[in-house]
Amino acid sequence: MSRRMEAATAWIYRGIWAGLTRWFRVPPEPPSLSVAPGEQVWSFRPAEGFLRYLKFKFWVVLVAIDGAIAIGWTVLFLRRSVLASWLAPLAFMIAVFPDIVAYIAIHLRYDTTWYVFTNRSLRIRRGIWVIQETTITFENIQNVSVNSGPLERFYGIANVTVDTAGGGKAVKHSHSKKKEGSSSHQGLIEGIDNAADIRNLILNRVRHSRSAGLGDEAHTTSAWSAEHIATLREIRDALTNL
Repeated sequence: MSRRMEAATAWIYRGIWAGLTRWFRVPPEPPSLSVAPGEQVWSFRPAEGFLRYLKFKFWVVLVAIDGAIAIGWTVLFLRRSVLASWLAPLAFMIAVFPDIVAYIAIHLRYDTTWYVFTNRSLRIRRGIWVIQETTITFENIQNVSVNSGPLERFYGIANVTVDTAGGGKAVKHSHSKKKEGSSSHQGLIEGIDNAADIRNLILNRVRHSRSAGLGDEAHTTSAWSAEHIATLREIRDALTNL
């Protein structure tokens, strides 16, 4: 794609993105998670290499399609030049229009994907027409793996797959409506350039959540004072005498 076409499609994309966020209520900011006062929230998108990776895959397919159109038009021109001349604008639109659509769709997919981490859980959001958010608590995570293919490694990205025991809670938003889906047993953090660090971060928080009980023990211990314990002992003794 030439620089002029790149600039044109970028301008079109900005207009469409503004319209989609307004009409479909696609939130431009990352999803929120409930946190305790002072607790840190970390949100990020896929790496820029993921955007280049998506573009490369689509352009490979698109070049094959455009090449077939060009060959077909050339054969027609050699046989019936007048008809081919009349059909040239149509062939050009068929070849170019998917390029613009692809550019917009790929950027929309990239810009609407968010990953949010807190000390207790992570949330994954993706989608445009149907926005899907999956929340996974670290206590339920059973396995965390990193995987990447040759092309992904070329672009310096990888995917982190999170498997859960009871499943995360998947929520779908279609326009302004919200639908709760069935429990998801897998979360995918795709297209990141620090997959090993994210995996270690998740595993550390899994270990912390299980050893600390997600903070429940601390809250329980502070809730019972010496007076409460003494009163409970009196009730126990009274029930024993009865």
